Amino acid sequence: MGSPAEALLDVVIPARNEAGRLAHGLATLSGRLDRLAVSSSILVVDNASTDTTADIARRWSGPVPVRVLRCPRPGKGAAVRTGLLATTAPYVGFCDADMATDVAVLDDVLALLGAGTQVVVGSRRHPGSSVEIYGHPLRRLGAVAFNRLSRGLIGDLGDTQCGFKFFAGPLARAAAAELRTTGFAFDVELLLHCQRLGARVCEIPVVWRDVPGSTFSVSRHAGSCLRDLVRIRAAARRTPVTASPMIPVADELAAG
Repeated sequence: MGSPAEALLDVVIPARNEAGRLAHGLATLSGRLDRLAVSSSILVVDNASTDTTADIARRWSGPVPVRVLRCPRPGKGAAVRTGLLATTAPYVGFCDADMATDVAVLDDVLALLGAGTQVVVGSRRHPGSSVEIYGHPLRRLGAVAFNRLSRGLIGDLGDTQCGFKFFAGPLARAAAAELRTTGFAFDVELLLHCQRLGARVCEIPVVWRDVPGSTFSVSRHAGSCLRDLVRIRAAARRTPVTASPMIPVADELAAG
C-alpha cells in the first residue's frame, strides 16, 4: 500500500545472515501492514551478511514496498541506527526478522502513536503479555541477568530488549543520530536518548515466542553487552535525564 516516499509508517528489519528466516518474516510483516489503514514501507538493513540475506530482500515482491540498505559494520545497534536514519515517515519502528513478536499488535501501536505517544515498546514482562519461555536455559538466564543489570537506567521499564519498538519519526531519527552502541545493548541507549528528548516510554503487552536461529549467543555476546551497559550507565551519570520539550510530529504530518 503506497510508496516509500508517501508512507505514514516505516518499519526497519535489521538482518544479519537471516537467509533462512527473512522470507517468512517479510511475508508475515508485509501481510499485516497491508491490512492496516495507513500506507507503509519496510526497510531491510543487511548487516554485513555473508549469506543471501540481501538477495532475498531485493527479490521480494509483496503488497508493501521493501527497500534494502547495506550496513557494513556488524552489530544490531549499527543496523537499527542505519535503518532509522534512513526513514522518512512520521511514524517508524523496528522488529526482528524472525517476527518473534506477533505483529497483530500493530493496530494498538498506531493508535497510541496517533494519540501522541512518542515511544511504544513491546514488553514481555507486561502482565498482559503471552510469552513462550526461552528454549535454551542460557538465553533465559542471560535475559534475566541483563534485565537486572539495566534496571534503573530507564526508570521502571520492565523489558528493554524486546525487538519490537515504535516511535514518532522525528524523535527516532534524533535519538538514532546520537546512538553509539553497535551491539545488542543498543536498545538501552536508544531509549535513554528518547527520554532525554522528553519522550515517555509506553510499554504494551505482546504475544512472543522463542524462534530458533537467533544471532544472539550468550557465550559470544554476553561480555560485550556487559561492557556496553557499563559504558551506557557511566554516560547516563554524566548526563542525567532531564525534562525537555518533545520533538513534534505534527509538523511532519502537516507537511506530508
